[in-house]
Amino acid sequence: MDVTYNFSNRVVLITGGTGAFGRTLVKKFIDSGARTISSYLNEKEAVKLKTANHKVELIKLDITKEEQILKVIPLLVERFGTIDVLVNLVGGYLGGKNITELGENDWDAMMGLNLKSAFLISKHVISVMKSGKGGNVVHISSRTGLKSDGYDSAYAASKAGLIRFVESTSQEFKENNINVNCILPTTIDTEANRRAMPNADFNKWLLKEDLANVVLFLCSPDSKVINGAAIPTYGLS
Repeated sequence: MDVTYNFSNRVVLITGGTGAFGRTLVKKFIDSGARTISSYLNEKEAVKLKTANHKVELIKLDITKEEQILKVIPLLVERFGTIDVLVNLVGGYLGGKNITELGENDWDAMMGLNLKSAFLISKHVISVMKSGKGGNVVHISSRTGLKSDGYDSAYAASKAGLIRFVESTSQEFKENNINVNCILPTTIDTEANRRAMPNADFNKWLLKEDLANVVLFLCSPDSKVINGAAIPTYGLS
């Protein structure tokens, strides 16, 4: 399904937009007229994103490091005037271990990548939104944040924490015209996931374009009554 939204004159910051889903989302926002910025860490992935979407603005930023955010966000505001939309795609997965096999570093890595990062980037972008006309924030959690099948305790806990973080944040800033939501995807159909799980039923996986449409909806005026929600995006899984 092809959904069209008008994001003209809106400034969209996508953190971690260089992955397969990120590239699709960046294109959707650009095609909708948004001034679109993506953070990156990997230079090769940044080049790939810029090649596919030449209108995207790139900024190198590790959102697990508050000192970097403190430097970058004022620069973005100086250049673009504000930030209207934040879509946080930064995250990672670690599974295959029970808790007796899980190291403290493994636990800290999941909490840092999936939860601390969301806190830090939200803190400083929402501060910008508060001083303007409000905005929309979308984080990526996971169905595992609601129910784990085991052997992913650190990942599951971090994604569950993100859902509660979204609920709390949405209430803290609802009077500032700021909507905060998250989506709960299962497996997204990407080349990397197909290589990692060659025997899976790809027909049950989420299409990148369909998931991107959900994100654009949550960032559009059509979703103004949705705040603090964890949206199931399970596909046929």
